[in-house]
Amino acid sequence: MYLVTAREMQEMDRLTIESFGIPGRVLMENAGRGAAHFLFDQFAGSMKATVGIMAGKGNNGGDGFVIARYLAQKGVNLTVFLLAESSAVKGDAAANLKLLSPLGIPVIEIPDEDTFSKHKSEMQHYGLWVDAILGTGLQSEVKDYFREVINFINGLNKPVFAVDVPSGLNSDTGQLCGACIHAQATATFAFAKTGHMLYPGAMYTGMLKVVDIGIPNHIVQQIRPRQYLLTPDHLRTYFQPRPPDAHKGGSGHLLVVAGSTGKTGAAAMTAMSAMRSGAGLVTLALASSLNPVVESQVLEVMTEPLPEIANGLLGESAFDHVMDLIAGKKCLAIGPGLGQAEETKNLVCRIIKKSPIPLVVDADGLNNLVGRTQLLSQLKVPVVLTPHPGEMARLINTSVAAVQQDRITTSRDFAVNFKVHVVLKGARTVIAHPDGSTYINPTGNSGMASGGMGDVLTGAIAGLLAQGFSPESAAHAGVYLHGAAADTLAKSIGPFGFLASDVMNAIPGEIRKLTDATT
Repeated sequence: MYLVTAREMQEMDRLTIESFGIPGRVLMENAGRGAAHFLFDQFAGSMKATVGIMAGKGNNGGDGFVIARYLAQKGVNLTVFLLAESSAVKGDAAANLKLLSPLGIPVIEIPDEDTFSKHKSEMQHYGLWVDAILGTGLQSEVKDYFREVINFINGLNKPVFAVDVPSGLNSDTGQLCGACIHAQATATFAFAKTGHMLYPGAMYTGMLKVVDIGIPNHIVQQIRPRQYLLTPDHLRTYFQPRPPDAHKGGSGHLLVVAGSTGKTGAAAMTAMSAMRSGAGLVTLALASSLNPVVESQVLEVMTEPLPEIANGLLGESAFDHVMDLIAGKKCLAIGPGLGQAEETKNLVCRIIKKSPIPLVVDADGLNNLVGRTQLLSQLKVPVVLTPHPGEMARLINTSVAAVQQDRITTSRDFAVNFKVHVVLKGARTVIAHPDGSTYINPTGNSGMASGGMGDVLTGAIAGLLAQGFSPESAAHAGVYLHGAAADTLAKSIGPFGFLASDVMNAIPGEIRKLTDATT
């Protein structure tokens, strides 16, 4: 499912109008009509009260004027509050504004704070608000008058329906521009915007409906948006039925290099999660003194003790042994719980640089790459990195806040620059690929804020890679299944309190949901 940026949507509109010949006023009519139908579906019970439409002077306000006509034709009592003088409204929006007068729809001009203050008391009695103030083009912070209007509407604690995007939301990043309408539902046009899907924007969007406004498919293909939402229908194409004579050797053999004193659980969960995702064989290589501890935790996983430097830590003395173990394996997962001793860092970088098989790098594998990321550009094998925001910030020498401010650009730039696949974890995980395509995962919940979840994800992605999935499909499926398993647990157990191992054990059930539809 495509997700679009504001610029991509603007270009689609332009081409549809100029090269295909659908007038902008028709697109606006389609948008307003579709939004009005969704508004009725969502707020039928609130239509008995007076509806207020807060409209700006641009095309977002024009959509609001169309909505006003359709509401009035259904007998809804409403008022349009125009946050400008009517003479400031231009183009298609102005044409639709003129249509309100013959229908007897009241339009109150509120061009400044003083006028707004005079109408506040009557506005408090409106039972439902339609936000048609700013639209998708907003990039800067909302200030002064518009900020006051947005905060006032939010403070009324009345249902709010947003047109295209909640006013004050950056439609590309999902960040709030100082103040933002908190909508219960949003009708957006042609395609969902990336900001609808990313937090905190997803919380302010509410129930989202995509309204078809008539953008031709060939124009969509001409623009070819680079953002996508992962969907079950797409993921089902990755899973093919296994032949009846399948055996473990044909289902992939994964090597995991992980663990240190006090962090054997990370190694064990990574290995076991790979098996839960369908890998036929998993070998877990770790410091020799830890081997007896881990063997009792992973009955189905083979273990291999490695030479250690001290206290369960690995150093460069383990390099040759690891390289020998790689023979015959389909994928290498490295990092969970390894530690960050200097010799460990050297070992990790040597293994990554010399690995002849696809890599999944997580946790201390990433931390040990800090300051040495340039070696990623030299690799000849696919690499999937799975950082959380803190690890991503360390890799690119910035702050967590900067990473979170624009998760798509951050992950995409790194993926393109270093020719790797980046899984930027967190609420609405972002997956970016070397070609610049970027995917947002809709599954998962706040109950996953618990230790070990990242280890389970690493194992799931690596296990799929070992089975022959491409790096793209392994990342997509692993992330989606990981979150979907947690969603199932949240419904059956409770919103939190389930463990990473519970998520791991629930993965096969989520695979079944996808594969049942393909058989």
